[in-house]
Amino acid sequence: MNKSAFLLAIVFLTRVPVPIKGEVDEALLNHASRYFSLVGLLIGLFLAVIYFILQSIFPVEVAVILTLAAGVILTGAFHEDGFADVWDGFGGGWSVEQKLTIMKDSRLGTYGAAALCLLLLLKYQLLVGLAEHWYWVCIALICGHTLSRTMATSLIGLLPYVQQDMQSKVKPIVQSLSKSARESLYGCALAVLLVCWGFDLFNLWHCVTLVGCLVLLRSLCIRWFRWQLGGYTGDCLGAAQQCAEVVVYMVCLLIWL
Repeated sequence: MNKSAFLLAIVFLTRVPVPIKGEVDEALLNHASRYFSLVGLLIGLFLAVIYFILQSIFPVEVAVILTLAAGVILTGAFHEDGFADVWDGFGGGWSVEQKLTIMKDSRLGTYGAAALCLLLLLKYQLLVGLAEHWYWVCIALICGHTLSRTMATSLIGLLPYVQQDMQSKVKPIVQSLSKSARESLYGCALAVLLVCWGFDLFNLWHCVTLVGCLVLLRSLCIRWFRWQLGGYTGDCLGAAQQCAEVVVYMVCLLIWL
């Protein structure tokens, strides 16, 4: 493991203040992308521990809200910001230039505010629906944060990047993924699924269903971003991650209930 690249991935995806020795260059940035799934796994594990503690103290509804809040604080609402910007831009702009200009604006518009409220409400309701057993919520959080970052990161290189880095409010860390980086991303996601299978939380068809839904979502995101922008921006990756996280929670709810 490249320690500097791993620490850079943590810095990029979270608000955890970790020191990075040496110069951050393009090669290190490119290498860091392979650890995005692993960072997602660590975020999911942290939130699972938070929920486990909170649900023993508070009603599950309160525990879910506080866990979601902890996730927002830990990540700095990084992906939620991209999700809201995408809806603002796609909803309020007519031309590609107008959409990109709106997405760069730090102010939150009606489309973005409405979409973000609905997103958080949906996450809350799905996790409360899984709260019949505390470990269902924990596993959903771990799978959701790991697999969603795998799916979102896998979009890099499949579409052209349509915005100059100096103009973008949320920049992609790289604009292409190497074969080894993709293998690392998918390997981490596969390891999580195999552990869940080994503990009899998922069977083979559950794993196939979950992966199939994420593959379908990725295809829809590619078509959506290409139709709206002719490519993607960093905000688009954030929106894809949030959509994938919700899809994982939905599939878990359908599987276990």
